[in-house]
Amino acid sequence: MPTATSRITSKYQATIPEPVRKVLHLKAGDTIAFDIEDHQIRIRKARPIDLAFAQALEGTLNEWESAADEEAYRDL
Repeated sequence: MPTATSRITSKYQATIPEPVRKVLHLKAGDTIAFDIEDHQIRIRKARPIDLAFAQALEGTLNEWESAADEEAYRDL
């Protein structure tokens, strides 16, 4: 099984290595999904249903949007 690596920046960003981009047929602007189960992470290209689900939840997740919350959770 081949392995590809990427370094995380100080902003917690990482470049998706070329072999991974090729396998997933990713291009700039695509959205990726992270499936989390039993301490295992799978990365895949997001499907339209993933995006629709995220958009449906977006309006319900605003209870922690105050300036105080941003300050309290900034370093997480």
